[in-house]
Amino acid sequence: MEPEDEIHANGGVGDEEGSLIRSSRPIISSGEQLDVEAYASLYQGRTKIMRLLFIADHCEGHPAMRVEALRMAYDEIKKGENTQLFREIVQKIDGKLGPDYGMDSGWCDIVDHRAELKKEKLENELNAYRTNLIKESIRMGYNDFGDFYYAHGALGDAFKNYVRTRDYCTTSKHIIHMCMSAILVSIEMGQFTHVTSYVSKAEQSPEALDPITAARLRCAAGLAHLEAKKYKLAARKFLETGPELGSHYNEVIAPQDVATYGGLCALASFDRTELKNKVIDNVHFRNFLELVPEVRELINDFYSSHYASCLDYLGNLKANLLLDIHLHDHVETLYDQIRNKALIQYTHPFVSVDLRMMANAFKTSIAGLEKELEALITDNQIQARIDSHNKILYARHADQRNATFQRVLQTGNEFDRDVRSMLLRADLIKHEYNLRALRKL
Repeated sequence: MEPEDEIHANGGVGDEEGSLIRSSRPIISSGEQLDVEAYASLYQGRTKIMRLLFIADHCEGHPAMRVEALRMAYDEIKKGENTQLFREIVQKIDGKLGPDYGMDSGWCDIVDHRAELKKEKLENELNAYRTNLIKESIRMGYNDFGDFYYAHGALGDAFKNYVRTRDYCTTSKHIIHMCMSAILVSIEMGQFTHVTSYVSKAEQSPEALDPITAARLRCAAGLAHLEAKKYKLAARKFLETGPELGSHYNEVIAPQDVATYGGLCALASFDRTELKNKVIDNVHFRNFLELVPEVRELINDFYSSHYASCLDYLGNLKANLLLDIHLHDHVETLYDQIRNKALIQYTHPFVSVDLRMMANAFKTSIAGLEKELEALITDNQIQARIDSHNKILYARHADQRNATFQRVLQTGNEFDRDVRSMLLRADLIKHEYNLRALRKL
């Protein structure tokens, strides 16, 4: 095969099955907007509302999407008891949805009055339990207070009450329940150091965790690592999440998120072998990937070196990923890392690469591609040099023969030094040389 033919074939060699699959699947339309209703249906509780508000605040240029997100958030909040958040939503709507979505003072007054009565009742019950020193009742009393504050949006108070139950836990199940409650509130508050701490505490339980709880903990740990920009650790946690998760943790995360977060973090941080063994051949994770075909296909394209198709999928997904409450801060970094890995993998097998063809494959200009390659060469991630005049990248492959000779010489020198040291020590022992005795003279 001629060098030019090699470059043409880059990404397609030895992958007939992948090529057949690739030719038959559609690329999603780049103009396709997020289906807010379908997206919101994946979640429940507070996270559903917060995700809708996040979309409303970040969907610049899409007024219809913003209005739809606010409308759904309004309807959802009225199912609960958080009047403070309700007032904030009404302020954001600002009359744009008509009289049916305005300020409902009557509802707020009823909910607030009911909350005062419930709080007073909970305080009386807890005081009675503490007087009687019944540990299980005290635990349940603090837990009820935690639930009360969480429902009304007082997350700090909810966290304190959940954590107070720890001193009254008598079984492993109680400890795990406390940890899961603390994790839930900590995720909502964005306190991911607490998330890591309570995940670790739950995993140290002497009793074996049931599969659903184990899956929830891995998701929570994955979110904490994602927030800390530890993408490889985040990928591992999402990839280890069992299929038992289903919709059992949709107050925090949907199974579609597990596929997206885990897939993108793996692409950005795993090497080729890890990608094959831990993602593509991972039977359990495949169940999650089936829910998000675009992510599944872009992973397969990346592994098969079909970079143009992979970048198409990434480009089409980007707008919607930027509306994700947990992923939005990491999209640019993850995309940059994935693109850099694609550039490195593209150049790796060849002695020379035509930059014009490579620019076409990566849908960029030749000047832009040169800048990207220069940065990778400077960072020592690509061993190559660029012929800017002829627009060719020449690889600097290591001279294996010379490197072997250098290692042999180094080993011989080290052996010679060790032998000389042993002979010197033997001579000193033979002549009974004693420095301290010599000094006395």
